[in-house]
Amino acid sequence: MDVDTVVNLGREALIVTLLTAAPMLLSGMVIGLAISLLQSVTQIQEITLTFVPKIVVVMLAFVVFLPWMMSQVLGFVQPLLRGLDTIVQ
Repeated sequence: MDVDTVVNLGREALIVTLLTAAPMLLSGMVIGLAISLLQSVTQIQEITLTFVPKIVVVMLAFVVFLPWMMSQVLGFVQPLLRGLDTIVQ
């Protein structure tokens, strides 16, 4: 295994990780921004108002995007496992 292969595998792994985490992170950021705006407009400073909706939205995003995330991960892992004998040499 040469350095180029290792760098390519690392780069692809990072891209797949970012792609699979993005839906949940973005949904959490969007709902966090919306709740922050709501809190600043209404001056309600309840701590549970920030956490509970974020948790619910992130869980919903996980359920909705799970098939897509699995296809991304499998698209990375399947060729890696098929070519494992050439990588290990």
